[in-house]
Amino acid sequence: MSIHGTVVYNSAVEDFKRARRAAAMQQMMARLTGKSADLLAYDDVCRYVKSTDEVKQGVREIPLDAIVGSVGRYQDFTRTFWPKHDSDEERWVSVKTAVNDMSGMPPIDVYKVGDVYFVIDGNHRVSIARQLGTDTITARVTEVKLRVPLSPEDDPDEIICKARYAEFLDQTNLDVLRPDADLLMTFCGQYQLLLDQIEAHAALLAEKGEPVDDETAVVRWYDEVYMPVLRHIQAQGIMRLFPDRTRADMYILFSERRAELEAALGWEIEPETAVSQLATEESQRPRGLAGWLRQTLVPPELIEGPPPGRWREFQATRERGCLFADYLVGISGSETDWQMLDQVVKLAQRDDDRLLGLHIVAREEERDRVEVHRIRERFLQTCRDAGLQAEFAVEVGAVVEVIIKRAVFADLVVLNLEHPPGAQPLARLGNRISQLVQRCPRPILALPGGAETAMDQVLLAYDGSPKADEALFVATYLATRWPLSLTVVTVETEYTAAEALQNARDYLEAHGVMNATYVLRKTPIAKAVLETAVAHDVNFLIMGGFGFRPMMHFMLGSTVDEILRRFKHPILICR
Repeated sequence: MSIHGTVVYNSAVEDFKRARRAAAMQQMMARLTGKSADLLAYDDVCRYVKSTDEVKQGVREIPLDAIVGSVGRYQDFTRTFWPKHDSDEERWVSVKTAVNDMSGMPPIDVYKVGDVYFVIDGNHRVSIARQLGTDTITARVTEVKLRVPLSPEDDPDEIICKARYAEFLDQTNLDVLRPDADLLMTFCGQYQLLLDQIEAHAALLAEKGEPVDDETAVVRWYDEVYMPVLRHIQAQGIMRLFPDRTRADMYILFSERRAELEAALGWEIEPETAVSQLATEESQRPRGLAGWLRQTLVPPELIEGPPPGRWREFQATRERGCLFADYLVGISGSETDWQMLDQVVKLAQRDDDRLLGLHIVAREEERDRVEVHRIRERFLQTCRDAGLQAEFAVEVGAVVEVIIKRAVFADLVVLNLEHPPGAQPLARLGNRISQLVQRCPRPILALPGGAETAMDQVLLAYDGSPKADEALFVATYLATRWPLSLTVVTVETEYTAAEALQNARDYLEAHGVMNATYVLRKTPIAKAVLETAVAHDVNFLIMGGFGFRPMMHFMLGSTVDEILRRFKHPILICR
C-alpha cells in the first residue's frame, strides 16, 4: 500500500526539507568560519592514523555527537548528519516514515576509533535520530585500536596532525618508553625537527664516550633535552600566553626562537633564557594604538625598565646553583676597557663564569674593519689565557639599545664607568650610564677606571624600596657564597624609616648571614653612604637603581648619580 500523500509521509517530507535547510546553513557557516562541516572518511582516517586490531564490542548505546564520519556515505551528509542533496529525499523520507521515534529501529553498525564513531551501515537512521532530537542511538560496535586516539572535536587538520604524531611514535616508540609523554602538536609538519634533535643528541652522547642504541637515544633526549625545557616553560607560566598551543608546540617555538637568537646574537643561549625571552616578546608586544604610540614616541631617556623583581623571578625558575654565570662585557677597545677586562676575568674565575664580549659599531661597513678583528681576538685570547669560556659578538646600532636588547641573555652587565652621570640636567641628558641604570633588565656592575675587583669588603645601601630589596637579595647570595665582610647602611629620611635596617637584618639572618655590621645614619643619603664606605674600608658597593621615575630623575638627579661620580670601587646596581 502506497503511503504517498499520507499525513505521515507529508510530515516526513517537511522534516527532510528542514534538515536540508539546516545542512545548507551549516555549510554556509563553515565557509564563513573556515571550519569544515564535512563528515570524515573512515578510509582516509585509517590511512592517516594507521589502525591496527579490530575488537567486536556488541550492541550498545552511543552518543550521536561522537559520530563524526562514515565508511561509504561521507559525501552525502554534513558533520552533524544533515542531508546534503535533494536527490536523497526519497530514501530519507522512506526511513523516516518507518518510525515515529527511535524505538524499534534496528541497530546501526559502526567502527569505534578512539572516542569517535564511523557509520558502516545506518547513515540515514543517524540523520533521522538527529532530526528527532535524541542524544544516543543503538549500535553494533566494532572497536579499531589506534596508537593516537581521536576525539569528537577533531577536524581534518587535527586528524592529519594526529597521523603525523602516530608516525613519530612508530619511529620512536616514545609512548611505550615514556607512557606519560604527550607530544601532540598543531605544528604537525615539525616532527622531523624532533627526530633530528634525537639523532643529534645521540651523536653528542657518542662524542662524550656514551654511545647509545636508538631507544636509549629517544629516552635520553626526552629526559635531558625536552623535559627540562618544558619545566622552564611551565615554571614561567608561558602556556597562558599561547592558549591555542600544546606543550609540544611551545617546545617547537622555543627551539626555533633559540636558533634564531643564537644566529642573530652570535652567542650560545641558555634554554631557560630563550624560554624567558619568548614569554617577554609575547607579553610586551604593543597592544592597540596606545601601545604603539608609547613604544614609538617616548624618547630613550624617559623609557622605564622592567618592574623591580622581574630578574629575581626569572632566576627562581632556573636550576643552576649560581646567580651570575654569564657576564655581558661591553668592549670599545680603549685601554681602560682592557684594564676593566683584566679585573672582570679575575672575578669570573671565582666560579668559572662565561664572558660574553660585545663590540658595538655605528655602521654595517665597520663590522669587518681590521681594528674590530683585533678587538675580538684580544678579548677571546685574554679569556682563553684565563681558562674561561667566552664568546664575542659585533653588532650595529645605538650603544644603549644594543646593550639593553642583549642584556636579557646574560646574568650581569659589566660597564666601564669612564663617564658617570653629570650633576646638572643637561649633563645627564643622553648619558649612557643613566639610561642603562634606568632601563637595563639585569644587574649592572659599574667599574670605575683603575678599580680592583677584590670585592671582599662589601657595603649594602638599603632603604626598603623594591629595588633595594633586589640588592639585599644579591648581597645575601654573595655573603653565603664568597668569603666577605658585609656592612649594611640605612639612611633615615622622611621616606625611609629606621625599621628598614631591622628588616634587612631579619632577612639576612633568616638566610644564615649572622656576622654583618649594621649602620643607621641621618645625614644626606649620598654623603652617609660614602662616609660609611670610608669608615669600613669598603671596596664593593651594592645598591638599588634610581628611585625617581625617568622625568624626575632627569630634572633632579639621584643619590645613585652622585655615588657613581664619587665612589672609586666597583658598584653593583640592582633593579
